[in-house]
Amino acid sequence: MVSKRSLRWREGDDADELAAAQAIQLCPLCGRHLTPGDSVDEHHLTPRSQGGREKHLIHKVCHQKIHQTLKPRELARHFNSWDALRTHPEIHKFIEWVQKRPSEFLG
Repeated sequence: MVSKRSLRWREGDDADELAAAQAIQLCPLCGRHLTPGDSVDEHHLTPRSQGGREKHLIHKVCHQKIHQTLKPRELARHFNSWDALRTHPEIHKFIEWVQKRPSEFLG
């Protein structure tokens, strides 16, 4: 059985994790500022279907482009880092285009 004391501690811990996540202000793909709200999404560098667990905050439009361009197996094998994603020709072209848009841009 879990005591109330430990539940209170966990609630504070979750709030600290949320604050730390919101302190990260830049999209790891395009480098634009992340504005909390509808324009932000979570991305697994290695897709969950391929065993990935780690999530990163990213612009929704950037997230959509990644999954429109690459299959989960390609992401897991060849594009499982931000640097690798930026080297893909279509993603690179997209980044150059989207960097001229406001951070709340939804596409």
